[in-house]
Amino acid sequence: MSASAMQRIGIVTSGGDSQGMNAAVRAVVRTGLHAGLEVFAIYEGYSGMIAGGDRIRKMSWHDVSGILTEGGTILGSARSQEFRTRDGRRQAAFNLVSNGINGLVVIGGDGSQMGANLFCQEWRELLNELAAEGKIARETAQAHPHLITVGLIGSIDNDMFGTDMTIGADTALHRIIEAVDSIISTAVSHQRSFIVEVMGRHCGYLALMAGLATGANWILIPENPPEAGWEDAMCESFRAGRATGRRHNIILIAEGAINRAGKPISSNYVKEMLLHRMNEEARVTILGHVQRGGSPSAFDRIMPAQLGYAAVHQILTAAPDQEPQLIGVRDNRVLVSPLMENVRKTRKVEELIHSHKYAEAMEMRGRGFVEAYAISNTLLRTQPLPPKEGQRQFRLAIMHGDGPAPGMNTAVRSAVRHGLDEGHMMLAVRDAMSGFIANDIQEMKWTSVHGWVARGGAELGANRREVREEDYPIIAQRVAEQRIDGLLMIGGYMGYEFAYALHQRRAQFPEFNLPIVCMPATINNDLPGTELTIGADTALNTIVETIDKLKQAALAARRCFVAEVMGRDCGYLALAGGMATGAEYVYIPEDGITLEELRRDVSHLVKSFQQGKRVGLAVMSERTDSYYTSDFIATLFEREAGGSLNVRRSILGNMQQGGRPSPFDRIQATRLAGRAMQYLIEQVERGDAAVCCIGRVEGKITFTSLADLPELMQPNAQRPKNQTWLDLREIARTLAEESL
Repeated sequence: MSASAMQRIGIVTSGGDSQGMNAAVRAVVRTGLHAGLEVFAIYEGYSGMIAGGDRIRKMSWHDVSGILTEGGTILGSARSQEFRTRDGRRQAAFNLVSNGINGLVVIGGDGSQMGANLFCQEWRELLNELAAEGKIARETAQAHPHLITVGLIGSIDNDMFGTDMTIGADTALHRIIEAVDSIISTAVSHQRSFIVEVMGRHCGYLALMAGLATGANWILIPENPPEAGWEDAMCESFRAGRATGRRHNIILIAEGAINRAGKPISSNYVKEMLLHRMNEEARVTILGHVQRGGSPSAFDRIMPAQLGYAAVHQILTAAPDQEPQLIGVRDNRVLVSPLMENVRKTRKVEELIHSHKYAEAMEMRGRGFVEAYAISNTLLRTQPLPPKEGQRQFRLAIMHGDGPAPGMNTAVRSAVRHGLDEGHMMLAVRDAMSGFIANDIQEMKWTSVHGWVARGGAELGANRREVREEDYPIIAQRVAEQRIDGLLMIGGYMGYEFAYALHQRRAQFPEFNLPIVCMPATINNDLPGTELTIGADTALNTIVETIDKLKQAALAARRCFVAEVMGRDCGYLALAGGMATGAEYVYIPEDGITLEELRRDVSHLVKSFQQGKRVGLAVMSERTDSYYTSDFIATLFEREAGGSLNVRRSILGNMQQGGRPSPFDRIQATRLAGRAMQYLIEQVERGDAAVCCIGRVEGKITFTSLADLPELMQPNAQRPKNQTWLDLREIARTLAEESL
């Protein structure tokens, strides 16, 4: 359907609110306006659709300015009992058709989507009934035979099929791990156990992933209840943990947690059980609606923007009689699929849980969910499993290469414990290349990495010391002395270069004939074989939080900021950061900067401030252009504005490399490290000596050979040839550029 045929669309948020809904609303409004449509916001959910009047309002570009930072939904939300009735839906149809709306974007959970589907199915009948009652003209009913409907899933529980992540789930994880990290500090001080209850009536995603991200000692979820006697197992595990010196215990429990008989396991039950069996007075924290609140994370700004953009284009290209579709993300790609098919699958998991078919429920949650559960069972052990009889014990080394990145410690913790659990000896190379040469290599035990899951920085040490030709004989000697069978390199491009250099010198140094796996850990997101590196998400959230504050300061003074971010030759942080903060102008090395572009941007900036704009923002990557620097652009903007506005430059600097890793970086580091160790051990067992990198591509963990590393990289630039994130450019431009 063309823009001329589809002239007016509506957008509604319904059911429970979730962070990121506003980003989706903004994207739908601005994408629609950019496509030449009129966009109407429906306030207060389906109740507003029934009420009509000023609850249905035409939106302008500026109506959605400044809402990216806001939690919840500016449109309001409500659970409407009246919409469940035929009379209510008929009144809603009257209000939509009276406003000429024949396309609808619904943001909400499965209940909201089921209502939208029924409404869409009844649409023609409802209009015929209105015409028969004389409330609308017969010609009006004939002119609007279909209501094209698409759904976006807003739910912090991440409990809907058709999308890998629902809007709000990532931010909810941020809230949970912030709370648990804080609780751990007081739990350690007093040697206490804490029970933390999180949301998730029928889905244990938040509890499971938060458990991985915080190093929880026990996790209870509805999909896979604990076996009978779990209380004894928990108490024995906690006693063993105390014996090893662990000062705290954290139990994460989903609100819908049950036992194998389907009986609820409450937080109070766990508390009373620990008191009676261990004489330990545990503390209970029910996080409740704090998980729904607060400013959305970077992911919950970017992903909903992608979905909102896709939703408008889906409406424009849909066949008139197409059934409602769901817009989601699958394997980091936008996916369009039948709405009700996904609702049925979602409800099927609930039915399986109620029928005590837990294995089938876990299977329906998907491979990633099952894998995460298995990893959590390994990491929450007090000690590794004993080696198998007759098993050969390998000596596996871990080291860093390049600068620090949030999530490095998380990766080391996971790798060490997975290796030990498989019965092997784990060695840590301290201080990167310098430590390798100085033979600063130490054995790691299970408790050596206790508490590392949430630590920023790099406990093993990370630096950018380059390896000289005379260093390789010494490194070969260290490999031989330490009898290293395999190497896990966790770091950036210098680490990859080091692995490649060892591979290239195997003929000269036979000691280098060992398997090497590189894990991508750098905030720059500039490595091959993966779509997102460990540390990039944390850096992006730091950028977003900082720029949000800059914009607040700018608002009071009618000011424009030019913010410079890291990235070296890769513009990911600048583009994603600009998109997540609503920047009008983004400059990245992949595109460069032209004088013509600067002239256009200056003209646009000046005109927008003359028309009442109060805040301007440009985000650029540090190596975008050697002449048109952030200082030059800030000076140019202010000079050309003729004193009508202040322009300030802000270089965010090394704060982007610091801080505790985000939930995504903790989870990705944990999962990649576990798979990397499994692969490394398999290589040693087979006598192979592959040199490769691990990463996640299109949602799947893959291994890419580094034997021809230069062929994977852009010539004369430190970034890979394949950069899927560049697809964000068109969306960012559409949502940022208002025609003046």
